[in-house]
This record gives sequence, structure tokens and C-alpha cells, in this order.
Amino acid sequence: MLIIKITKSLIILYNIRRFFKMKLVPLGDKVVIKQMEAEEKTKSGIVLPTQSKEKPQEAVVIAAGPGGIVDGEKVEMNVKPGDKIIYSKYSGTEIKFDGENYIIIKQGDILAIVED
Repeated sequence: MLIIKITKSLIILYNIRRFFKMKLVPLGDKVVIKQMEAEEKTKSGIVLPTQSKEKPQEAVVIAAGPGGIVDGEKVEMNVKPGDKIIYSKYSGTEIKFDGENYIIIKQGDILAIVED
């Protein structure tokens, strides 16, 4: 289990490094995230088919905009690339960039930062 988590973390770090070579820069209070993989097993050990996997709300921040003025209020960014977050279920815009799937959300749609 630990090896799987370490492997997933290394893959995520590789993708973050790869992303910074791209020229996708979010504006204002927007954040580009990469969704975590859905669980393949339940806690009791039942393997889930692809259709019944629930879309995870956990993601890794790939890039964050500079902040700025949004609706007349100054917004400072509270997340940075590499942060693990939980975001609102139906928020954001899904995009495909350079063969990878990403989601662009507003910082206000981020519910929490997950600390290890």
C-alpha cells in the first residue's frame, strides 16, 4: 500500500514538472488542478468496475493564477503548485491540454488543503 502511494506521488510530481514546461498559465483567481485517480477497491476489498467508481474530489494543484481583483475585492492565492486539495464536486471546467486532462477552477471552489 505504501509503495503504491509513493509511486502515485512520484507520478504526480513528474506530471507537475512536465506541466511547468507547458505554457498554460491561469488568470486571476483561477487554479489548474489534476484530479486524483478513483479508488479501485472498497475498504472491504471489493474491486469496483470503471462505471461505478465515484469521481474523486481530491486533486493536486498544477498551477495557480496571480490573484488580483475579483468582484471588487482583492484576492490573494492560498494555494501553490503541489498542494493536495479537496474541491467542490461540480465545479470547474475540464480541459485537455497536451494529451492530459486538467480542470480549471476558481480558488473559491477549493474547500480544503490536505496536509500530510
